[in-house]
Amino acid sequence: MDDKQLTAILTSFKEEIIEAFDHRIGLSEERFQHSIDLLVEGQQTQVERMDRNDVRLDGIEEKVLGLDLKIIALDSKVTSLDSKVTSLDVKLESVASDLKLHRRDTEAHHGVYRVKESEE
Repeated sequence: MDDKQLTAILTSFKEEIIEAFDHRIGLSEERFQHSIDLLVEGQQTQVERMDRNDVRLDGIEEKVLGLDLKIIALDSKVTSLDSKVTSLDVKLESVASDLKLHRRDTEAHHGVYRVKESEE
């Protein structure tokens, strides 16, 4: 084997190695690109889900705000009703006291004041 043949064999072997290496690099690039594509697709799906959840949460937030307003109105009505009941209680106590005094007065003067019911 002379130098030219050895150089040709080595050059051919070198080219085969480079070709095999390029092929493996190409396969690795394809797998890596496929993995990146899957990752991007997953991220897009997550973003879409988050967007749908945002819309749902906005709707829930509006409903909660509406409920807050209704609760405030109801609390105001209950407070108003409570003050009316308190006022009514004071008035009832006053009427009961007046009735008690009136009864004592009529019982003390039973000869002068007498309530008669007519029998017709």
